[in-house]
Amino acid sequence: MTRNSGNPVSRRRFLTISGGVLGGIAAGTTVAAAETEGRYLVDTNDVKRSELEEKVEIVHDLDKIDLAVVRGAAGDIEPVTKKFEPDTVYELDRPFDGELSADATGGDVGTQDHDSALLYSAQWDKDAQGVPSAHDVTEGEGTRVSVIDTGVDQYHLDLAGAVNQDLSKNFTGDGGDVSDVSYHGTHVSGIVAGQGLGVTGTAPETDLVGCRVFDGDGGASFGDIIAALHYSVEVGCDAANLSLGAYPVSREGIGDFYGKVLNRTTTYANKEGMLIIAAAGNDAADLQHDGGVISLPNEAAKVLSVSATSTVGFSPLTGSSDGPAHTPTSYTNYGTNAIDVSAPGGDSPSGGSIFDMVLSTIPMSYVLPWAYLAGTSMAAPQVTGAAALVKSENPHYNANQVRQTLKQTADDADQVEGDKPYHGSGFLNLDDAVGD
Repeated sequence: MTRNSGNPVSRRRFLTISGGVLGGIAAGTTVAAAETEGRYLVDTNDVKRSELEEKVEIVHDLDKIDLAVVRGAAGDIEPVTKKFEPDTVYELDRPFDGELSADATGGDVGTQDHDSALLYSAQWDKDAQGVPSAHDVTEGEGTRVSVIDTGVDQYHLDLAGAVNQDLSKNFTGDGGDVSDVSYHGTHVSGIVAGQGLGVTGTAPETDLVGCRVFDGDGGASFGDIIAALHYSVEVGCDAANLSLGAYPVSREGIGDFYGKVLNRTTTYANKEGMLIIAAAGNDAADLQHDGGVISLPNEAAKVLSVSATSTVGFSPLTGSSDGPAHTPTSYTNYGTNAIDVSAPGGDSPSGGSIFDMVLSTIPMSYVLPWAYLAGTSMAAPQVTGAAALVKSENPHYNANQVRQTLKQTADDADQVEGDKPYHGSGFLNLDDAVGD
């Protein structure tokens, strides 16, 4: 539900960007599913590609996972294979846009040191997970991550030094570039790799590849998302961030097909050394006890699922708060076997403070190009940045080793006085994940 828009909505209508609204909480930006006319996902495991190419247009040829996204008629595909399903477009239900007010920072002008950012005093989320001490060891040098989202403002003051403009790519086919068609992808990117002018990212020295899968109308297709994951592996990303998700997805029928395609993709990525981090979703749902449905992609094979926590009553002027930063948020999904770790996503329940949300970058077209958002979309990139730090310190680690390091070094439920279903292995702890 988008709490401050005056128009309650539910993520349960299908795929969402699981992030937030500017200046208000995003507990699930809702999208409605609609079949993409003429686009299909085709399992090519037993298909002669030459036969398929004769019948339909190949939009994405994902040979490493035996999948093709095609455009054409179902009747043309059926003689070649029966293993195909319609691609699906998901339409973003846009929340209201608020802007960060000038008196919301509480910070003083600092140097270009990553941890002396202009607005760093408002970044409670970075202190809570131990980012400053981790930066004494590494800032993500030698790593590459992708953000699969609404795009990224590659010329943002806090991102121009991080975004790989040559590798960043638009998967939508709308004729545009990777530029953010919303603000969500830019906000997520700043959490990962903010350069320290306004805000500091967890891994400011990582090489960030922006993958745009949402078009200007707010639609994204499942096929484009899979293609972006496939591409991220091809260009050598160590981690990929998915601050989007679908819930509830049936484990049967077309949902079974989508689930198998996603599992095939995520297993391939993991084998090739890329860790996929995904937002757990914002329905306040118990994913452990939800019957014959599943949340995707966070419950797909080999994906690191991240729930959201928040500080309570934080003051950027004093750095104090009324509650710990590992407090589970009002909206986060949970579940003992569905959550791997928790991380700061911010919250703003009724009567709460905007300062309890997560401050990061938004496109330069806004009056001030930084804003507060809240959601598991904000929690996932904290972990993506952390994965880059772990990989940077341990270049020989594979995806499983990076995952295990993040889980094993997290503050467990006993340490944070929380329930295991909300934290999984625990609350993200970079002091221990990145040792000195």
